[in-house]
Amino acid sequence: MTMLPPELLAALHFRYATKAFDSTRKIPAETWDAIEQSLVLTPSSFGLQPWKFLVIENPEIRETLKAASWGQSQVTDASHLVVLTARTDLDKADIDSWVARLSEVQGTPLEALAGLSGMISSFSSSMSASEKQAWNTRQVYIALGQLMTAAAVMGIDTCPLEGISPADYDTILELNGTGYATAVACVLGYRAATDKYATAPKARFAAEKVIGRV
Repeated sequence: MTMLPPELLAALHFRYATKAFDSTRKIPAETWDAIEQSLVLTPSSFGLQPWKFLVIENPEIRETLKAASWGQSQVTDASHLVVLTARTDLDKADIDSWVARLSEVQGTPLEALAGLSGMISSFSSSMSASEKQAWNTRQVYIALGQLMTAAAVMGIDTCPLEGISPADYDTILELNGTGYATAVACVLGYRAATDKYATAPKARFAAEKVIGRV
């Protein structure tokens, strides 16, 4: 299935960092299922998927997270809130789990994947603990981009949230000691009619300033 270039560009022009959401509108279940699957299908380096995506459904928790988000109303007004967390490590168990899953899905004997496992282990062992978490967090931002693009294609508004306290999020969501830490959050839903940013021109540098040819 393909999308025509004008359709893709229209979806990307539709997307903006929505500041005000219509709290009365909820994303239909079928549409939300597709959005969740877009997260599952996100590519990652080596295919490791060093993340977990938390869909925050509890309104009381969302209210508490709002306080840890500079009071941004999107946290409670949007239809859905997703907290994207990154693995705090990249150890042998992580690698073994992924290689076992790869073997299962593709029907490849584990012994045939020994070379891949060794290569990933060598890469992982070359990094310090802080470097591993930073690398995992960069992978999470691939998922954030895929999430927002998939939503835009289906006419769903989003706003990525870095104006949050990751440490407070970790405490509220009881992530400490789980091997995962908050990287970024994203709210999804439908823009409010009163959001003045919806009609603001999209300000971007000209293509020749940001795209080079070699």
